[in-house]
Amino acid sequence: MDIIISASALSGTVDIPASKSFAHRQLIAAALADQSTTIHMNARSADIDATASCINAMGADAALLSNNTGYIVSPIAEIPDEASLFCCESGSTLRFLLPVAAALGIRAVFTGTGRLPQRPNQVLIDQMRSHGVTADSDYLPLAISGTLQSGLYEIAGNVSSQYITGLLLALPLLPGNSQIRFTTPLESAAYLDITCAVLHQFGIRVERTLDGYLIPGNQSYLSPVNITTEGDWSSAVFWHCANRMGHRITITGLNNASCQGDKSVLQQLQGLGSEIDVSQTPDSLPALAVAACTFPGITRFTGAGRLRIKESDRLKAVSDMLIALGQKVQEHPEGITVYGGAPFTGGRVNGCNDHRIVMAAALAASLSQSPVIITDAEAVRKSYPAFFKDFAALGGNIHGQYPG
Repeated sequence: MDIIISASALSGTVDIPASKSFAHRQLIAAALADQSTTIHMNARSADIDATASCINAMGADAALLSNNTGYIVSPIAEIPDEASLFCCESGSTLRFLLPVAAALGIRAVFTGTGRLPQRPNQVLIDQMRSHGVTADSDYLPLAISGTLQSGLYEIAGNVSSQYITGLLLALPLLPGNSQIRFTTPLESAAYLDITCAVLHQFGIRVERTLDGYLIPGNQSYLSPVNITTEGDWSSAVFWHCANRMGHRITITGLNNASCQGDKSVLQQLQGLGSEIDVSQTPDSLPALAVAACTFPGITRFTGAGRLRIKESDRLKAVSDMLIALGQKVQEHPEGITVYGGAPFTGGRVNGCNDHRIVMAAALAASLSQSPVIITDAEAVRKSYPAFFKDFAALGGNIHGQYPG
């Protein structure tokens, strides 16, 4: 659906939804645990629900709590011979569960929608093939069979931390010890810190080395019984950027001691007008680029090449969005340059069915000279279904109905 937003001052308090990065990992760990786990979340999203649906297909029972604020997960009691896993548009669901299903010996068929069937998996699939797994494709739909074997896994550290997280979740289940060795420098390291934090919650031991991880085998996931998913810094990025643009929003629900990488947005915003390396936090770029437009200087965003294989080609999508709104932007293979200081003119923006593009465009619309029409507004359901509800509650000027 299209949404139309006119300029307005944003002020008030927003409570940040639960981190989907933590939620994905907690749901999977709970499915592998020794007893039921109650996971409390103040909000859910389409991606989180995709992981819940997939672990159910693998033999767990993730049931919504009565107040719809989380799940109670009964672990897998009997491993099925076969499973059909529909991952929707969630790359995390797919990449995390590929090795886990293989570690359990499930003949699994993975499918998805949106851009997920075009997103690459070859690096992970190749490692799985060399460790006992048969896969009929590198892209969705794909079927796997065989049982994952322990051993040495050599994988690039700058391709996708999702591949490494999937292995970290799966390898402790195997009979022998395993090692993950990075063949290139690690990027998005904070996402692996989240993985290790969740593994620790469930009693799993892994050891960080100079070039990877050592993972003892024959381990068992031990349920912490009750846990609460902390607030999502990647969602909070949009509101922190809004404040840097002149709005006055009080942001609650965040863990200031969190290991989430997007917490660095507070430092990144101080670097507007210079070069900002987003290799560790690439998802922050759309909102940061919008904020950079309001800063009278040149901001160069680097280390963002992986954004080309997200829900959209985010570097192109961000560039196109800002140019459509009257900004001067230069696109590069691994980043973009924003020439700030010009007003947002208004116009029509292609949301590219990408939640982060849609939300970034809404920020730009809040300061636009004329209304902004944003397509694919419903894409926010992927990570932050209540975004437009919160935007309106803060004084956002939305014309007509909005998703949420």
